Amino acid sequence: MIKVGIIGVGTVGTSVAQILKDNADVISARAGVDIVVKSGVVKNLNKDRGLDITLTNNVDDILDDSEIDIVVELMGGVEEAFEVVKKALKSGKAVVTANKALLAYHRYELQSLAKDIAFEYEASVAGGIPIINALRDGLSANHIESIMGIMNGTCNYMMTKMTNDGVAYDDILKESQELGYAEADPTFDVGGFDAAHKLLILASIAYGIDAKPEDILIEGIQNVTQEDISFAKEFGYAIKLLGIAKKDGNEVELRVHACLIKQEEMIAKIDGVMNGISVVGDKVGETLYYGPGAGGDATASAVVANIIDIARSGKSTPMLGFDRPMEGSKLTLKATQNIESKYYLRINVSDKKGVLAKITKIFEDNNISVETMLQRPASQDSANLLISTHVAYERDIQAMIKEIEALDFVNSTPVMIRIV
Repeated sequence: MIKVGIIGVGTVGTSVAQILKDNADVISARAGVDIVVKSGVVKNLNKDRGLDITLTNNVDDILDDSEIDIVVELMGGVEEAFEVVKKALKSGKAVVTANKALLAYHRYELQSLAKDIAFEYEASVAGGIPIINALRDGLSANHIESIMGIMNGTCNYMMTKMTNDGVAYDDILKESQELGYAEADPTFDVGGFDAAHKLLILASIAYGIDAKPEDILIEGIQNVTQEDISFAKEFGYAIKLLGIAKKDGNEVELRVHACLIKQEEMIAKIDGVMNGISVVGDKVGETLYYGPGAGGDATASAVVANIIDIARSGKSTPMLGFDRPMEGSKLTLKATQNIESKYYLRINVSDKKGVLAKITKIFEDNNISVETMLQRPASQDSANLLISTHVAYERDIQAMIKEIEALDFVNSTPVMIRIV
């Protein structure tokens, strides 16, 4: 019998315990052994969770329990969770976690510490979608050329409603909070940080890149308006928040931001709270993974799958899927300013003569070629210039935006969205 301790019996933790009980017959058949939850850690012992397991508010009751074989860490956070997981590993207990923030900052330290002790984390990226195992195992024969995906269901739900129903950003954000998709402080989701944590985990498996969130380009969807969505539709694009990892020679670019992506692309068709991730391998070509990226049962399904894997083997392959340097240690993180893309810009200007000529000249001076340009009235005395470019360097676009923002007839900071 395998005994499990759950640290953090909230929505996902409760669902993990319930799945292990409800599906005990099929789980034991697949694992080859019975799996039971012995105890769980909660903050509030007075709250009824409807579970027939022992509950405690002291993590050491699980970490020091010699009968517990697998510790499931669902407490969230970074440093406190790191200390808890370290102690579990040092005591020889296998660990399963859904904590993407923990892994975004400490995945390499944890791999070094775990060694042959099983450490699994499928639920940390895209909820119930088995993207970790797909990258680490199913695609292990491939050089990974790119990863691109919708990794945050909250942002995807918001962009879908803005696109399909014409809802304004502030209104759909409020609705998302009421539905429980977005937190009271939604910055972690709408600012792109949640997706960035997930992208970093996938990039480590694919490329062996040890980057932190502070090292990569992270932007959110806060500045997207119906004006931008209208432009996108007119030119055959959808707007999505995407996480992108792409190998270019010996460099890997990592970025999270809103994108204009062609409507015929499969990723562009993924709507609502669903996640979808495209992975391109040099031998297999493109593979696409789609499903629920959050929610108690979907995330718990991935956690339980990891528990079953551990019960079958007793130990895991290297946590990140490799035990020697990837790609001969040649891959490095591409500097943000060297990223190349097409760009869309929305520039609000006073409706005066000569404005367009001056803007066009600044584009030319910064080595940026215009592909399309529209002018739309914004108010009685102002207009929005909606411009898309040919491929340009990030450094040139950013320099140009600063130059344009300083002009006396430009009424606000230009909005820029990259085109995939």
